[in-house]
Amino acid sequence: QVQLVESGGDLVQPGSSLRLSCAASGFTFSSYLMSWVRQAPGKGLEWVSIINTRGDVTSYADNVKGRFTMSRDNAKNTLYLQMNSLKPDDTGVYYCARHLGETVCMDFWGQGTQVTVSS
Repeated sequence: QVQLVESGGDLVQPGSSLRLSCAASGFTFSSYLMSWVRQAPGKGLEWVSIINTRGDVTSYADNVKGRFTMSRDNAKNTLYLQMNSLKPDDTGVYYCARHLGETVCMDFWGQGTQVTVSS
């Protein structure tokens, strides 16, 4: 069965860096678009970034552009999100999600990993 397992979340100070990972199994990882999505406390889901199947094209939400870098290792079936210059507004649960074909719809999600940015 499809599984997405995030890790790497932590409590960090503003200005710090974190790298999140998402281990995929149960499907042909290299064939799917993937995204990171986050949810701040008391707020709705916010799309963060997307990566194509080969990993050479990415796109980011404006509020993380220049600070976050998404990548993937198809040999390891793993997705990454490198987060630099973290701000308190980056606090939330971060989910990796698989896209349904070439659509914007996401059909499988991980359980999430908590990122807290606070002094």
